[in-house]
Amino acid sequence: YLPELPVRGPGAGITGRTAALLVDLPVDLQPSGWRLVDHPGRDLARARALLRQDLDGLAEVADGYVGELKVQTAGPWTLAATLWLPRLERAVVDPGACRDLVASLAEGVAAHVAEIRRLVGGARVVVQLDEPSLPGVLGGSLPTASGFGRLRAVEEQVAVAGLRAVLDAATAAGAADTVVHCCAADVPVGALLRAGPGALAVDVTLLGTAGWEALAPAVEGGTGLFAGAVPAAGPVPSVTAVADAVLHPWRRLGLDPALLARVVTTPACGLAGATVPVARAALTRVRETAAVLAEHLRR
Repeated sequence: YLPELPVRGPGAGITGRTAALLVDLPVDLQPSGWRLVDHPGRDLARARALLRQDLDGLAEVADGYVGELKVQTAGPWTLAATLWLPRLERAVVDPGACRDLVASLAEGVAAHVAEIRRLVGGARVVVQLDEPSLPGVLGGSLPTASGFGRLRAVEEQVAVAGLRAVLDAATAAGAADTVVHCCAADVPVGALLRAGPGALAVDVTLLGTAGWEALAPAVEGGTGLFAGAVPAAGPVPSVTAVADAVLHPWRRLGLDPALLARVVTTPACGLAGATVPVARAALTRVRETAAVLAEHLRR
């Protein structure tokens, strides 16, 4: 995978890194966060330089590699919720700005996929869209710039169409698979599935009975599951506890064990807030859990 390392500073986090992919929508950095502007400046140049360094490093490390290679960006609605308009309100309040962001991100993600395929010829690129802000966008719970109000909710069909446009662009550019990730407790499973990703990435420890019941028909229909079962920070649970977070609801719903072949065990969310030892332990645990699930697959 191509990691994000936000501790490096502005331009390395989810919003700045994704903004570096946008086409004809420059940004700069203000005390409130990243803001859409008329002309590119030093802040955007720094974000693009960090991404270029990472791609150069990937090309060196992955020389001759053959297999799946995952990259991730903010999804269009998390981007719209974290980018600011020149008048200092979130871009998500402006339908025209949202349409421009969707189109620009789709074009940028397509170019990103093409570049990675050029650098790593044997890679089967998997594109993940991170949408931690989507529940707030759909639920109308995002605060206004003043903090005294809440922004109007975006209609679900509009949100689904925006997600689908970016996913389709990634696929058209040669992505082998697509994933939408949302680690919120109130993950909108139905909306994410209607966008048509190849897989969903969710925190299965927060999914609950209703979430699993919404997800089960999609899993049976061939949608993959990136099962976030290892905490992103703090103590790392045993391999048995992590495996049970997947296997217990799997058995309760009567899902075919053969479908575990479409399950990828992951940390519940990004590891940016974890210490290096915890991050390493979490990644070790998901590998160990994958081996346990593979044993159940063979039974």
